[in-house]
Amino acid sequence: MADSIIQLSNHVANQIAAGEVVARPASVVKELVENSVDAGAVTVTVLVKDAGRTLIQVIDDGKGMSEEDAKMCFSRHATSKISSADDLLSLVTKGFRGEALSSISAISQVELKTCEEGAEMGVKVQISGEEFKENEPIACSVGTSFAVKNLFFNVPARRNFLKSDQVELRHIVDEFQRVAMAHPNISFRLNSNGNDLFNLKPGSLRKRVVAIFGAKYDERLVPVDEETDVVKISGFVGKPAFARRT
Repeated sequence: MADSIIQLSNHVANQIAAGEVVARPASVVKELVENSVDAGAVTVTVLVKDAGRTLIQVIDDGKGMSEEDAKMCFSRHATSKISSADDLLSLVTKGFRGEALSSISAISQVELKTCEEGAEMGVKVQISGEEFKENEPIACSVGTSFAVKNLFFNVPARRNFLKSDQVELRHIVDEFQRVAMAHPNISFRLNSNGNDLFNLKPGSLRKRVVAIFGAKYDERLVPVDEETDVVKISGFVGKPAFARRT
């Protein structure tokens, strides 16, 4: 009987593994926006075209990256968040596995522009399906811009499983709102096909909730603030009279 088990190439294995991290355009938005927050950004802008199929671009004014880090960040299990398993016990960042950018670059065409504070020049890195296309110095502001183009261009089966633009955009909005709600001190903007859906200024959590869901929610919020020896909870819950049926 002929042997039937083969060793998959790294390229194929990475394309398959990418599906665990990037299920749809909203997954890319989640990973990139959380990276911006971890980088200490004060302003985060998200631009999408065709519900993320054509373009997802996240621009921030965080600490940026060096030229070497800009190239290294696309490697699998490359991360600035931890250096040993012991660090997992004191995590203060949203990401730490070092898989997101590797997965995104395996199934899209990515252009990264970044500059760290104090650097004379920034760097631009272009990568397509894990293959580096360009790496050159450029003049740019401190911070990082990730432009993810043609998501799933080399995995048509995954692209065919995407829903309508309306559904995919709704998932993007959900992820955007989730992160924006958790960080009312950061300015967030979401633009779809040239139209601003959200332009959120820094403020209190209550103001952020109202900015996202509308002024009518201001009177529906009940503040919650509890602290025990092991946990502290603060935020808002909605009044029962305004609860939605499930």
